[in-house]
Parts: sequence; structure tokens; C-alpha cells
Amino acid sequence: MDEMIGYCGYNCHLCAARSDDVDVRHRLVEGWRRIFGHQNYTPGNVRCDGCRENGRVADTSCRARPCARERGVESCAECDEFPCEKMRHLMAGREGLLLWCRPQEGPVTQEDYDLCMRQFVSMPNLVRTLVRAGKLGAWAMPPEEADHR
Repeated sequence: MDEMIGYCGYNCHLCAARSDDVDVRHRLVEGWRRIFGHQNYTPGNVRCDGCRENGRVADTSCRARPCARERGVESCAECDEFPCEKMRHLMAGREGLLLWCRPQEGPVTQEDYDLCMRQFVSMPNLVRTLVRAGKLGAWAMPPEEADHR
């Protein structure tokens, strides 16, 4: 599957909200409810084509998407006001997700992470964009890419 990165750095191509399978979206919604406490998503309304598309969007209250579109940036990290209040809560790394987004009942399993969380690991994408835009030096590239420069 082609990589699809949202304006905020989310890995939309990894998100189960893009699945045509209602059972997959049901498991996603239940996981989000358990891990993040989200109560408003259903297998029907979570269906998402990705924020760069003109179709369905799961998070209709997102403030970063309309702002990025209005400013004509490919990534919020390109904006002179980055990181702004619209973006701060969307910036996440794997470690932060695992530390701060734990359900009240039971641990986060690898299946939970793969289905419900990994798409929100935005920091490597944001840092990569900052490096490409000349706002950070090449030394800051995500570790998995450091050896490929």
C-alpha cells in the first residue's frame, strides 16, 4: 500500500478506518473506546478516506486539516506557526503512546497497538518534514533513516 501521510504527520495508510471491512472498523472503534476513551465513533462514522482526500474523514472536528488546506501546506510542519495549538495534541511518538495511552483495564497488546495506535506515530514524519524544509539539520532524521542518508 502506498504511504499516505496526513497533514499532521499521521500514517493514514496504516489506519483501519480506511478499511472496507466493517468488522475491522468495529474492532478499531472498540479499541479506541478502550484505549483512548473515545465514545463518539461507530463502525459507520469512523470510515475515512484520509484527510488529504475530499471524501469521508473520521475526525470531523480536526482543526489542523482545514488550517493546512487554507495555508496550502503539504504538512503542518512546513507552516511558520508550527507547532501551534491545533497541532500539539496530534504530535505523538511510539513511546509516548505506549506510556500515556493505556486502558484502565488490561494492558495494550501488540494487536491493540497495530490496529488502534501505530497510525498516530506522527513525530518521525514531522521531523522528516522539518529536515527537508531546512528547519532542522540532517542529523535530526529519524533513526531508521539515519543510515540511509
